[in-house]
Amino acid sequence: MTVDLGRDANGKRRRKFVNVKGTKSKAQQTLRALLTSLDKGMPMETSNATTREFLEWWMRVYVATNTAPSTADGYGFIVRCHLIPQLGGIRLKKLLPAHLQEYYANALIQGRRDGKGGLSARTVQHHHRVLSEALSYAVKKGWVATNVAQSADPPKPSRTDMAILPPDDVDRLLDAAEVTPYYPLIFTALYSGMRRGELLGLRWRDVDLLMATISVTQSLQRLYGGEFSLREPKSSRSRRLIPMPPSLAILLRRHKEDQERQRTLLGFVPRENDLVFAHLDGSPLDPSTVSHTFGKIARNAGLSNVRFHDLRHAHASLMLRTGADPKVISERLGHSSIAITMDIYAHVLPGLQEEAAIRFEEALKPRGVLGPLVTVNV
Repeated sequence: MTVDLGRDANGKRRRKFVNVKGTKSKAQQTLRALLTSLDKGMPMETSNATTREFLEWWMRVYVATNTAPSTADGYGFIVRCHLIPQLGGIRLKKLLPAHLQEYYANALIQGRRDGKGGLSARTVQHHHRVLSEALSYAVKKGWVATNVAQSADPPKPSRTDMAILPPDDVDRLLDAAEVTPYYPLIFTALYSGMRRGELLGLRWRDVDLLMATISVTQSLQRLYGGEFSLREPKSSRSRRLIPMPPSLAILLRRHKEDQERQRTLLGFVPRENDLVFAHLDGSPLDPSTVSHTFGKIARNAGLSNVRFHDLRHAHASLMLRTGADPKVISERLGHSSIAITMDIYAHVLPGLQEEAAIRFEEALKPRGVLGPLVTVNV
């Protein structure tokens, strides 16, 4: 039996030859199954497909067309460099939870591509999520009956305590940053709570210096291939309007004036689409370089183990301690729900609970340490 598959990208005709032993009825049944596979966008034969063949198909027909470029790039790296080398030779229908458990265990010990040890539990857990998403699609499209990743147990990353910067440490950090070109970026991160990618993707058209607001509309990431990608926020909550305190609005106004003056001297014409934080020629800052340079600045301030992302935590924690509404903070940070905000910053809440109890008592007239005791006979 011959099925015509049309022509490939080079114009060459593609045909599928299938041998069927048995009756004409069986041949017709086989033909219907093949045509159903084609209608679903599946390869002609999936019963003997390897995990590699499926993952490559999934990347091509689903990931490439249904995810953001940065997401597709990240998935592609995990699939090409980790999943396929370790699991690709196993037939998809023979893939077992035990195979995944062994993969996770090996990845923790010797999963790094440079041969310098294992991957972190958080990274391996991300591999698990990617594979589980792929296998869920395999179930949906009829490649397999069940998602074996749902029966596997990926490693659970230990929750690390975030660095909380008290006001004195914030002052020291800003003093150390003030003598560097990164001062406007660090100041804005601290006073807005924005994510690193959101800051590096911020354009002047997104900054309203008159109304003192910042519109978060995109995020910058660097792909594994080295090129930069600007993408829309993941959720509607991440797309948000952030009111600026006066000091931040003043700083950004001065930063814009300095940037325009320097670029004009170099022969560049300033435009509203220009990035707020970029090289003088307008090219994006590398996110990894920003984090690395920030680490040096923090160490110069006498603050070790402080990450760029901790500026966002400092912003939220300080706002909570000043009595700001958690819902307002959640919206400012772009969290998908207030529950996420409260979970991340639960460590701040015990002290706030005590302060709230004291303020409640102060709001009422003192009634003495103990009121009159009332005995009730039952």
